[in-house]
Amino acid sequence: MGVDDKIKNAAQDLTGKGKEAAGKATDNERLEAEGHVDQAEAKAKKGVEDVKDTFN
Repeated sequence: MGVDDKIKNAAQDLTGKGKEAAGKATDNERLEAEGHVDQAEAKAKKGVEDVKDTFN
């Protein structure tokens, strides 16, 4: 994966953290859950990147 993908994944993780925090602050469970999903997706993508980097 390229640097662009790593940046996009980091941005997705930060967006997820922001959504989670906003959801907690406003007592919006849906927004908080969306934040968790975004973070989980970013973490999964990072895992794939790490495996690909290992084989390169």
